[in-house]
Amino acid sequence: MKTNYIKHIFSAALIAALSFGATSCINDLDISPIDPQTGGSFDQEGVFVKGYAMLGVTGQKGIAGSPDLDGQDEGESGFYRTTFNCNELPTDECIWAWQDNVDIPQFTRIGWNSSSQRTEWAYVRLGYDITQYNFFLDQTEGKTDAETVRQRAEIRFLRALHYWYFLDLFGKAPFKDHFSNELPIEKKGKELYDFIQNELNEIENDMYEPRQAPFGRADKAANWLLRARLYLNAGVYTGQTDYAKAEEYASKVIGSAYKLCPDYRLLFMADNDENEDAMQEIILPIRQDGVKTRNYGGSTYLVCGSRISGMPRMGTTNGWSCIFARASFVQKFFSDLSKVPMLPEDVEIPDAKELGTDEKIDAFDVQYGIRTVDMIKAAGDDRAMLYSGVGGGRRKLQAEAITGFLDGLSIVKWQNIRSDGQPTNHTEYPDTDIPLFRLAEAYLTRAEAIYRQGGDATADINELRKRANCTRLVQTVTEQELIDEWAREFYLEGRRRSDLVRFGMFTTNKYIWDWKGGTAKGTSVASFYNVFPIPVSDINNNENMTQNVGY
Repeated sequence: MKTNYIKHIFSAALIAALSFGATSCINDLDISPIDPQTGGSFDQEGVFVKGYAMLGVTGQKGIAGSPDLDGQDEGESGFYRTTFNCNELPTDECIWAWQDNVDIPQFTRIGWNSSSQRTEWAYVRLGYDITQYNFFLDQTEGKTDAETVRQRAEIRFLRALHYWYFLDLFGKAPFKDHFSNELPIEKKGKELYDFIQNELNEIENDMYEPRQAPFGRADKAANWLLRARLYLNAGVYTGQTDYAKAEEYASKVIGSAYKLCPDYRLLFMADNDENEDAMQEIILPIRQDGVKTRNYGGSTYLVCGSRISGMPRMGTTNGWSCIFARASFVQKFFSDLSKVPMLPEDVEIPDAKELGTDEKIDAFDVQYGIRTVDMIKAAGDDRAMLYSGVGGGRRKLQAEAITGFLDGLSIVKWQNIRSDGQPTNHTEYPDTDIPLFRLAEAYLTRAEAIYRQGGDATADINELRKRANCTRLVQTVTEQELIDEWAREFYLEGRRRSDLVRFGMFTTNKYIWDWKGGTAKGTSVASFYNVFPIPVSDINNNENMTQNVGY
């Protein structure tokens, strides 16, 4: 059971925290979470737990009905879903099938504007969460008992993480470090970078030692890894690179008590909070439970969104038929797309009644080598968790038009299936925790930092390839090898856009992928799309905020 970790206090303390009420306005970032003027005493433990819960839930009643944010589709409003969409949907990794959904064509081609709802959803969610963190910190200021000191350090870490997302996505933030009625001021570039860096430095000694925190709470290794991430992107954020510090802090994480999971797939299964092999790599997860944290913005989004009814081993009764692989992502495992295992065009698919069980689907797929295990074998890489079989219909490798979920291969990395074969807590909503920080990031961060400084980065890349049973180890590191390795290891984990921007590939013709710029073969776009616009609603309501260039 999951009750041994942070989730055991969600049901009681979180409800207590939320009972104060949480109101917000999509047009005003001066939102009032857990307003102390609405009555009731401050529940420190409850508000602390909400600080973590906000990473994985969207409101007070689970799926829908009492959202954190008024005026939004609650399912679309969560921290992970909003930031994931910004960092994944415009990239070479995946496409959202339903192109008639709000802002989806713009995200597919990289063509949003300051009225984009999806960028506004991310902006408002980040601002809302920060307001909650400021409230906790103001209410506990001056307390010196050991538990409060540690809780304050963790909440400051979560606030720094949210400001990092602002810096990465928008290049600036509506900044406040106290709970008040004053409008946020604008912090951008190096000023916001320095704030995040200083916060992480100040709180480090008050955080748990690596792997000593309850699973689901941040420790020193999470602090170090966020700093490594910040330093790796310093050139983007400030104009001045700092690869030496990126290497230093990545090395601190690698030298800590965390270890790589020996089996890649275990990291994304329903018992990744109980399986010791998975837990030894996961530094900070977003806790998920099919009963206690049901929502449409966490791992439900990842599992249901990448499944269609009729697929084998779905792990859910509700396939949304939304997210599928772009051909350019498949090329990370198959440089020659003609080598991808696919059903021959002249082979007819049996009637759905003849494919009514996983066993029947497998029996058909195995004849043509189109199961996921066949894909992995053909790729020579355990990370190639793609499906080209007939479960749910005939798939294409790439399409001349985006018409539906079967226009590309299915991505089956995220699973609501337990490694021990036991049943999950719910048949629709996943138990799968989301590894927001994991050790593999430190290896690739150090590899890239070493490469940028002119050193030999093969060892760190090959550590990950050995774990994935890759048939090809790296002999010579190139920039293209590095950016491709980031995709192979971290696809569909909510970070791809950031990596492409750092490599100068997101908007330029340095790297073109299918549907970039709105054409099937892809084309470059304007460089101002490297950051998202400040929502016009906030520009109109906060005189302190200025619009990003180009919008």
